[in-house]
This record gives sequence, C-alpha cells and structure tokens, in this order.
Amino acid sequence: MAKFSELPLHTFGHSVQMAGAVYVGGGRSFLFVFPDDVLEGDLETVPMSLDDWKELVRQTDMLDMELLVKQPDGSVKKAIYRKSERQVDQNVTWTVFRRDGYACRYCGKNDVPLTVDHLILHHEGGPSVEANLLSACRKCNKIRGDIQYADWLAHPFYVERAKGLSPAVREQNLAMAAGLDKVHRVKVKTR
Repeated sequence: MAKFSELPLHTFGHSVQMAGAVYVGGGRSFLFVFPDDVLEGDLETVPMSLDDWKELVRQTDMLDMELLVKQPDGSVKKAIYRKSERQVDQNVTWTVFRRDGYACRYCGKNDVPLTVDHLILHHEGGPSVEANLLSACRKCNKIRGDIQYADWLAHPFYVERAKGLSPAVREQNLAMAAGLDKVHRVKVKTR
C-alpha cells in the first residue's frame, strides 16, 4: 500500500494521468478504464485524508510547479508556474501544426485531433516555443508521457508507428532531437 506523502506529486497531471474511475458497492470494486488507456504496473491503493485529497485535486487542477529561474544578472529566483500560465499560445500551436503539415509527427495520422508535444518536457523546464514543440495525436502524446525525446525515438511504440512516416519526417524528428541543446530551459525544483 502506497503512502500519499511518498508520491511524487509533481508528476500528477503531467506524466501520471487519470485513466479511469473506481466504483464500489454490493461488496465489489470496479475499475473502469477509459478507451485507449492501458493500465501500467501494479494497481496500488493509496489511503488519503481530506487534506491529501485537497492537495491532489489542487495539483491536478492547477498543476503547480515550483521553478528556479536564472535571472540575467546570474541570480536565481523561485517562481511558481500554474496550469493557466502554461497554456501554449494558440498562434504558436497553429504555427507548429502548419509546420508539421497538420499531421502527427510520430505516426503520420492527419485525421485525428492534434496536440502539441513538448520535446523537452514542460515539467523539466521545456518552454512552449516552436523549437520545442511538434504536432502529436493524443494517443502518441499520451504514450510518450515523460519519456525523454531521444529515448522516445528509440522506443518500440514510436519505432513501429514511425514506419508509416516518410523518411524525410523521420529525419526531421531526429534533427529536432539534435537541436534541443539550443532550446533555453528553465530549471525545475520538485518537492
């Protein structure tokens, strides 16, 4: 049985996401899994107090993230980023979609809703700028989760899905990985 106080709360709402719902009654417990979601690892029970629930709901609703930001003078200041402050500007989103031909850069699908995926993960200080974003369908974006981009390009799921991509797009994906060292990061401090 897991303890709430030992969970990496900063990952909830980021790499750890809701995948279903639990219902209890008549002496039985039911776990209903959302379509296209797959349970990973062992199912853990986490007893929680009312204060724990408040903290979890706040994290998943607000997605607070404490960051250490280096100032131009070299000093470091603490900042709190919240979900509302981390929305990707729609002009940037549409620029990325247009650049990527309105298709998922991981599987090539162009007939599904798209998201933008942060190559340097947002919770690791990856900015919401064109150089750090690419178009991804919801399924590919979710399965990538918090896998580092270079590792993702070698991941069996990506390798299989990328077979439908043109060689040019696969090369562009590799080139984006090579250019990530030029993308400005914000250092993240987790709890």
